[in-house]
Amino acid sequence: MSNRPRGREPDRDREQGWEQGRNREQGRGADDTIPPLTRIIRDALDRLRAFDRRRPRVWDAAVTGFWTVAAVLDYTSGGWRNTAHDNVTAPEFLVLLMSLGFSLPLLWRRTYPLAVVLLMTPISLVNIWTGAVVQASLLQLIPVFQIVLRSSFRTVGAAALLFVVPVLSGGVRIPSTWGQEVVSYVWGLVFVVLLGIAVRTRREYTEALVERAHRLERERDQQARLAAAAERTRIAREMHDIIGHNLSVITGLADGGAYAARKDPERAGQALEAIGTTSRQALSELRRLLGVLRDDHPDAERTPQPTLDELAPLIERVRRAGLPVRLELNGEPTPHSLTPGRQLTVYRVIQEALTNTLKHATDPTSATVTLTYAHTHLDARITDTGTGTGAGRTADTEEAPLAAQGIMGMRERAALYDGSLEAGPLPDDTGWQVQLRLPLEESHQ
Repeated sequence: MSNRPRGREPDRDREQGWEQGRNREQGRGADDTIPPLTRIIRDALDRLRAFDRRRPRVWDAAVTGFWTVAAVLDYTSGGWRNTAHDNVTAPEFLVLLMSLGFSLPLLWRRTYPLAVVLLMTPISLVNIWTGAVVQASLLQLIPVFQIVLRSSFRTVGAAALLFVVPVLSGGVRIPSTWGQEVVSYVWGLVFVVLLGIAVRTRREYTEALVERAHRLERERDQQARLAAAAERTRIAREMHDIIGHNLSVITGLADGGAYAARKDPERAGQALEAIGTTSRQALSELRRLLGVLRDDHPDAERTPQPTLDELAPLIERVRRAGLPVRLELNGEPTPHSLTPGRQLTVYRVIQEALTNTLKHATDPTSATVTLTYAHTHLDARITDTGTGTGAGRTADTEEAPLAAQGIMGMRERAALYDGSLEAGPLPDDTGWQVQLRLPLEESHQ
């Protein structure tokens, strides 16, 4: 048994949480399976516990008053003489004081149970020594029971010793009491201690279940918050890729169209048409992404995100924006080696790399996208001949104060599938490259 603070009730907040948790688990329908008598008794006990938590002194006073009345009635009716010995030496006023001394301290049996036992011990000694043996002396077992409920084994042993010593001293003084008072008192003590241990074990078991339920509930809430945060990050990354790429393409087309309008109106019209196409595609992707988030739209499109089959249209849009791009394919993918998630990762990395080239490369440049399929992995290498620098083209080195948001997003995508991503300038500062290595699904089987 562990040491616990002495209070009117052991950890009442836990008991209240246990009742609330039990009510939540059972619900209304659970009462239908409980026998009527059990339900009535359980509800009555719940109401009694709730009242005791609100007004503990009322219950303490009621218990004390009941046993005080019983002790006084035992004195006034002369019932104590049925257990008194023939050589009783106690005057009747002392018997009354002893009866009150055993009953009135019960008012503090829950706040200071050990002090109550200490107070009753000399009264018990006088009771046994005079031969009165008032029956109210058995009320000592009530604070002993409270000690068993909340105190350590050492405190329980001290309380039991305080209870037994007067009884044994009486047995020494009056040998005829061994078969009646001493044995009955000891057996009463054993019964109360065992009952207290059983009640305490049950209470601690219930508290452990309540604590486990609360811990699981907190872990569930934490998991939900982590999942929500991860989902928000994923959505933000998708929005960044969709909006950033398409706006960069639209900006390039608009600049080219404005320049061509003065010399070649037909080329300007083609630029405007490409701007419209790119805008509609961006709106379609945003509508698909946001439609999934709406609970009131069960028919929202939930088709997969872009795959490598849409890589050619992506490169074509970038070309229209003014960046010459060449696509090189080495090897062929094995069947079912690239899941939709892996394809989306490769697509978004290529999209982000080309977008950064459009936004941050200042000199006339071209880009090359190289996809290399191996047996265990896929390599995607995006290089350009631009020399400009910017937030999206910050080298991922120790000298860089902070990796760019776009590169961080690409790296996070690669990490989802145990991949790696490197970004930095080419040798002799002749351009920029982004290198993605993504393990294939078959390599993990």
